[in-house]
Amino acid sequence: MTVPADQALLAFAGHRLLARGPATEVVAAVKTATDAGETVLTFDAVSGGVVDLDLRGEIAAVLARLTPASGPEKRGPGRPKLGVTAREVTLLPRHWDWLAGQPGGASVALRKLVEGALKEAEGPDRARRAKEAAYRFMTAIAGDLPGYEAAVRRLFAGDWTAFDAAVEGWPEGVRDAVRGMAAGAWGERVKA
Repeated sequence: MTVPADQALLAFAGHRLLARGPATEVVAAVKTATDAGETVLTFDAVSGGVVDLDLRGEIAAVLARLTPASGPEKRGPGRPKLGVTAREVTLLPRHWDWLAGQPGGASVALRKLVEGALKEAEGPDRARRAKEAAYRFMTAIAGDLPGYEAAVRRLFAGDWTAFDAAVEGWPEGVRDAVRGMAAGAWGERVKA
């Protein structure tokens, strides 16, 4: 798996947080620890998924295998300043008739509909992604910790207070990471 140099990662040696930050920093700490004989798990800090690193060779070779930090997105055909791209849409004739009668035409009407749907789904989608990330992370690193099963149940039930209590006794790095990943699942209550 190629890892972008600026991807946010977490690395744990057992339940001890070894490193947190961009891949360039975390990979160096992971390489040093594994060379010293430690077993290290590395995670994507956003998705909670385990990240496999290619640690063969010297540190310079390991860092060289990281992909460059993501730059500006290349634009294709369409309206380049807006990033508009042409793709096929299949609709029923009555849908095309309705779209044709909208101010600005079919493209403007479809963009407005999609933007509205994106805004409406933003909260539930953010909460779902946060729960999934926290669950992936917890399953990989905290499955043997006390309160794990209760924390999973509380996470998916959306009970912040009980979830927080279930992870309170966990090692600090694990506890802080899982709370951070789950924060998006609780909506405005935790952001204060």
